[in-house]
Amino acid sequence: MILVLDIGNSDITIGLFDQQELKYTWRIPAVADRPELYYGIKFRDYLLEAGLLISNVEKIVLSSVVPNLTDKIINVTVTLFEKNPIVLGPDIYKKLPIEVLNPYEIGSDLVANAVAAHTLFKTNCVVVDFGTALTFTTVSGDGKILGVAIAPGLKTAIRALSQNTAKLFEVPLELPQSALGKNTVHAIQAGILLGYEGLVKSMLDRIRAELNDPNLSTVATGGLSSVITPASNGTFTRIEPNLTLEGLRLVAGCV
Repeated sequence: MILVLDIGNSDITIGLFDQQELKYTWRIPAVADRPELYYGIKFRDYLLEAGLLISNVEKIVLSSVVPNLTDKIINVTVTLFEKNPIVLGPDIYKKLPIEVLNPYEIGSDLVANAVAAHTLFKTNCVVVDFGTALTFTTVSGDGKILGVAIAPGLKTAIRALSQNTAKLFEVPLELPQSALGKNTVHAIQAGILLGYEGLVKSMLDRIRAELNDPNLSTVATGGLSSVITPASNGTFTRIEPNLTLEGLRLVAGCV
């Protein structure tokens, strides 16, 4: 089995694959000051609850955009599984079926997304990842990452609004039925969630125009993709919430 770890700014997303099938997913809040022991116990308990042995894990692939957690989680995997993980980064990028733009700048999670999307489509495509940040990663049909656009994610936008505005507060991420807010909660949901719907559609239209490709493939992923995609009305070719994990699984086969 292949264990994949996507260490993001908000959560560590864990996936366990049996060959090509994603059998289990778990999430742990990404808190850098928690000890290695905490994460080790979490990993062990997840496997025990699934009725699996530590020895069932044959390979580990890790992506991290949180430097303060990277070494800690590497140490946990080495101690618990007695295996060195494949850490997705510039040295690994050379072995992948894609060409990576600015390998020392781009987030490894976006590279995993690009690998999965290119494998899925083999045409010009855009991955829209709804996470702590909202990212647009464009990949050509021949596997070159053409560019990335980044905006604040949904939760980030709502949190910023509540922290910087005295009378506003955090609200549930629920898509409103109307753009005409009737109370404070509804107004924030309309402004941010429906506003982001427009942002996403506008960005995809601009990318489609720049590439002169009316058949551009689009895929939505990320922990918050389920919030915005119901309002997208056919904006996306595919919705793949676990695309990053799939990309990490594919990386395991390239190394």
